[in-house]
Amino acid sequence: MPGLLRGVARTAVVAGTATAVSNRVSRRQAGRWAQQDYGQQQQAYQQAPPQQAPPAAAPADDMNDKIAQLKQLGELKAQGVLTEAEFEEQKRRILG
Repeated sequence: MPGLLRGVARTAVVAGTATAVSNRVSRRQAGRWAQQDYGQQQQAYQQAPPQQAPPAAAPADDMNDKIAQLKQLGELKAQGVLTEAEFEEQKRRILG
C-alpha cells in the first residue's frame, strides 16, 4: 500500500506542476499577443492618412462676402473716401 500511495502522490505533484507551468506559459503568451496587437494598432494609427480638411467655403458664402465688400466700397465712395477710379479698381479686384 505505501508504494501505491507514493505513486498517486507523485502523479498529483507532476500534474499540479504541469498545470501551473501551462497556465504561466498561457498568460505570458497572451501578454505578448496583447503587446503585439497594441503595437500594430499604434503603428496603423501613425500610418493612417490625416483626415482631409472640410471643403472650401460654399460659393454662396463666397458670393455673400463679395456682396458685403461691395456694399462697404459703395458706402466709402458715397462718403467721399474713395474716388470713382479707386472704387472701380477695388470692385474689379473683388469680382476678380
